[in-house]
Amino acid sequence: MQRYNSFGHYIKSLFGLTVYKVNVDAGFTCPNRDGTAGYGGCIYCNNDSFRPSSCRSVLPLKEQISNGALYLRRRYRAEKFIVYFQPYTNTHAPVDELERLYRKALKGPDVIGLAIGTRPDCVDEAKVRLLEELSRDYFILVEYGLQSIYDRTLDFINRGHDYAAFLRAIELTRGKGIHIGAHLIVGFPTETEEEMLEMADAISGLPVEFLKIHQLQVIKDTRLEKLYREDPFHLFDYEEYLDFAVRFIERLSPSVVLQRVFATAPDDMLIAPLWGKGRQEILRDIGERFNKLDTYQGRVCRSPAVEVLHGE
Repeated sequence: MQRYNSFGHYIKSLFGLTVYKVNVDAGFTCPNRDGTAGYGGCIYCNNDSFRPSSCRSVLPLKEQISNGALYLRRRYRAEKFIVYFQPYTNTHAPVDELERLYRKALKGPDVIGLAIGTRPDCVDEAKVRLLEELSRDYFILVEYGLQSIYDRTLDFINRGHDYAAFLRAIELTRGKGIHIGAHLIVGFPTETEEEMLEMADAISGLPVEFLKIHQLQVIKDTRLEKLYREDPFHLFDYEEYLDFAVRFIERLSPSVVLQRVFATAPDDMLIAPLWGKGRQEILRDIGERFNKLDTYQGRVCRSPAVEVLHGE
């Protein structure tokens, strides 16, 4: 039984092939670092904690794609690829520069689309028109980093935009053939657990097709590390997070595809929480928690007119 709508299952059913993301660093910066929206970046951010070593802008884009694809073919027998523009803000450039980079990536062998990580305050009509044009021939997913629907949290993390900016970006992007994704982080000390769960209700009521959700992690060499060492706050322990993830997904519309349900970081960069668990072990334990509770995505979804996965 499929307990939740996973990205791997969705992509395999869509294309009928084994498709993997190839991470690339195209050399973008962030408007919250270069002064466009602010300085210093988000307090939790250290990009080296989540991008693979092969994903470095010092390598030409073509070489990054080739290296990543070769590894994925050997390791996972990948057949086709989605190029994932991951680090920093991958729409933070003039539209002609974006078009050059995106089209170059799409020329890669067996590349069938793009996933573009960006911020909701860094798109406009011209950039969306470009993505709409590309979406006529390719799978195009724009992933908006939201992190929280609560402005007090966005202020706390020095995000540089408010929730209204996310809603404007969604409205600008919807209905144009572009797949829309969002990122959320749960566990900020500015929110109660119920408020975190209510974000599932909010996302379910929006035209968001893909979601990444993960626990807050304190990473070395960030301002969050300094705050945590000065005045430690509660972070999800392992069992707590397994319970939370299941309850969150129960409230999430079954139509939303889950790309990520937890985060991992290199051991030499992670300050807390220290779970001592590998990726496959966490996936297994989340699945077992769903089975134990005999529950599924959308079981208590509060949005109207949702399709239920249970029984598939």
